[in-house]
Amino acid sequence: MRGGLTLIAGVLVGNLVGFARVAVTAYLLGTHSRADSLAVAMGPLDTLNSMLLNSMIFAFVPMLTACKGEERTALLLKLSRVFTWVFSAISAAVILCAPWLMRALAPGLDPYYFGAAVTTLRILSLSTVAAGSGALYCALLYTDRRFAPTAFYQAAINTFTIIAALTLFRVLGVYAFAIGYTAGAWAQLGIVWYAARRPLKTAGLPECRFHWSEILGKPAFFVVYASGLALNVTFTRAYATHAGPGMAAALDYCMRGVGVPMALLVSPISNSLLPEIARLRSLCRMRQAFRLIDRTVALAALVAVAGCAFALLFRSPAVALFFQRGSFTSQSTMLVSAVFLGMGPSLVGWSLLEIMSRSLFALDRPWLPVIAAAIPVLFNVCLTLWLRPLRPELLGIGSSLGLLLGFLVLFAMAHLNRKVWMEQR
Repeated sequence: MRGGLTLIAGVLVGNLVGFARVAVTAYLLGTHSRADSLAVAMGPLDTLNSMLLNSMIFAFVPMLTACKGEERTALLLKLSRVFTWVFSAISAAVILCAPWLMRALAPGLDPYYFGAAVTTLRILSLSTVAAGSGALYCALLYTDRRFAPTAFYQAAINTFTIIAALTLFRVLGVYAFAIGYTAGAWAQLGIVWYAARRPLKTAGLPECRFHWSEILGKPAFFVVYASGLALNVTFTRAYATHAGPGMAAALDYCMRGVGVPMALLVSPISNSLLPEIARLRSLCRMRQAFRLIDRTVALAALVAVAGCAFALLFRSPAVALFFQRGSFTSQSTMLVSAVFLGMGPSLVGWSLLEIMSRSLFALDRPWLPVIAAAIPVLFNVCLTLWLRPLRPELLGIGSSLGLLLGFLVLFAMAHLNRKVWMEQR
């Protein structure tokens, strides 16, 4: 109970500070093309870092839990050695390929701001080593039921970003946001490294029994699943750069309006639901597990639909209240409110798809979530390229409908396979 409350507090604080970060961004940049250059660089890197964090935790908390004492320490050190090279290689690849990546991430970006976007992406890529390495120590801390050092990951990053933006913006422009974000990731790494490594005894450890190939393959399902969902938003953001200046930034402001309620809905449910599903599975009580999943999905659907309707109804006054100051004008409010009309409904499909997928991961049925994660982006690409929408109200419609379709397909496939799964127990 204490751990769950700590994690919920971390999510709340992180998202509140995240709102402040977006408000500072809106105040300093508004919906100008300069804001687009930050959005198309920071959005994908932030998604990548979150994907690494969740993948490492999902993959290695069970593995670390199965080990005891010195064996667990030996596994942690081997994980750290292997994945430090992996994360460093990812950062180096992003730095070297930044111009080509940016052409894919923002094909319609104003050429005058293209160089700034490339440099911003390179600065942000340095945070990937810290985020990925920190995730391993988070996994160990989760194993030991020590949630406080890990709970405020987003809060640390957002706080450093705000401080850097307010103090360095006049000198460095959009680069101040990237520097603050990267500094926050490294600060969080320092916190979890100290908390995890301080009590460990590293002398005279036995050799780790896990081969490096097994270690690298462990997060594969989670990485593929998270990548599928991430590509859905990444494609929408990339296409938004064709719709005019400020569209990519407006989409990122809308994502904060979607991300906060989704985090508050998905995280508490996941923290309480997944251990119970895993327990029922270990006891071969699959029927009760499925009944629990159905009831949870029904409750989440009710909350998500009600929250989405409320957000759509009051989107304009809410955007004006949170963001309309400084460089964020009344025209910016109208633009973001229009984009939210298409992007806001993604809250329903996205949250339900996440809850259903995590439930199936807890049942050790990873293939269906991986398949379903590809549906939103495929549907989004097909619908967007067919309609070629340039009106802000239609930019997010493919993403929203794709996520809802992905959930419906996953839910149907899970129901069709239940009888087979219960016979296999």
